[in-house]
Amino acid sequence: MAEPSKVIHVRNVGQEITEADLLQLVRPFGTVTKLVMIRSKNQALLQLDELESAVSALEYYTTVQPHVRGRNIYLQFSSHQELTTTGDGEGNSHMRQSDQELPPNRILLVTIHHMTYPITVDILHQVFSPYGFVEKIVTFQKTAGFQALIQFEQQQDAIEANDALHGRNIYDGCCQIEIQYSNLQELQVHYNGERSRDFTNPELPVDNRSSSSQSGYGDGGGIYAYRSHDTRGAYHQTGGGYGGAPNGRCTLLVTNLDPNRMDEDKLFNLFSMYGNVVRIKLLRNKPDHALVQMSDNFQAELGMNCLRGTKLYGKKMEITFSKYSEITPSPDARDYANSSLSRFHSGSGKNYRHCTAPTKTIHISSLPREVTEDDIIAHLGEHGVIVNTRIFEVHGKTQALVSFENEEAATEALVCKHASAIDGALIRISFSQTHNQER
Repeated sequence: MAEPSKVIHVRNVGQEITEADLLQLVRPFGTVTKLVMIRSKNQALLQLDELESAVSALEYYTTVQPHVRGRNIYLQFSSHQELTTTGDGEGNSHMRQSDQELPPNRILLVTIHHMTYPITVDILHQVFSPYGFVEKIVTFQKTAGFQALIQFEQQQDAIEANDALHGRNIYDGCCQIEIQYSNLQELQVHYNGERSRDFTNPELPVDNRSSSSQSGYGDGGGIYAYRSHDTRGAYHQTGGGYGGAPNGRCTLLVTNLDPNRMDEDKLFNLFSMYGNVVRIKLLRNKPDHALVQMSDNFQAELGMNCLRGTKLYGKKMEITFSKYSEITPSPDARDYANSSLSRFHSGSGKNYRHCTAPTKTIHISSLPREVTEDDIIAHLGEHGVIVNTRIFEVHGKTQALVSFENEEAATEALVCKHASAIDGALIRISFSQTHNQER
């Protein structure tokens, strides 16, 4: 066993684990002054400010198994007594000085990790404003991911926000906040819009464009340059008033559909995964286009980011916000506002817990008690190759997980068979966050 050291060696650090995760793990014991992520070996090195802090951390984690993002990780003293900024001697790695070494400032640089769901200026304002008056927010996309600069009126308020929010998730299991102090003295905001806001100057011109390039702090690309379709995660609102984008644009334009196989009900089955669908209209003059109106802006953004690029009937769906704020009721628009098949209930944050982008595995509930795997395969097999099924009970109710060969087949099964009947029972289908049922 290595001699006690201020440096802790962490093993089994998966690619999904971030610097903020590790900082949060040891933060109760002391200040981390240096951090090295050794991605090639799934390892990390953490240097604390005091030897006693490192000893306390190791003593605690010998009795409690640390568990981060579904993975057991292992801590031990490193053979290094100090980390240098030129390398750690244990493989190629990137050394960064701890955020704690940066001097406090009223402007915070915020990075959002595992951003499965959209984060807006308004959501950031809801999260940070309880700690003091937020003067300005600028958001942008960098190689590190989605970032924001948040300027408080008072430096002490920024310090309190940093202490309270660093390492926390905005939503359960995703959108983790990493904070460091900025070296800027004043933010320059030229427009009030989706990507920047000056709360001290409401008279600034309004810019409704979605790109962040106007801010002057980012490198373009916008918040949605990433694909949520490739990022898996559950959404659930936490306490403290987090979450809930303001009502705004609620109508989506969905294009590149198969007009011979898609209809309003299939679109409803798909988009109702992410919120309450108000109305759907197929565009007769553009048969591969449709308008989908959700009940609020957050649900519209959630559906757009989770479904953009989804492949269905051999075509990849393209989704953007429509120029129309709503779909006007008409004979050629299908109304779903009062549908008994809507999955969401007003005011219940738990509705979002099971939201995920399409996966190969679907979850089926409300099954008849005596259902068999053969019954399920017979009902769904026309949509693609089924590689595994598993029937189980939760609180006496029969449910199943069904894994297809690919996501397209699972998506087709959901849009066609959600709210269909097996032996008289109306089944409910959603995408599962369990992606490896075929093992």
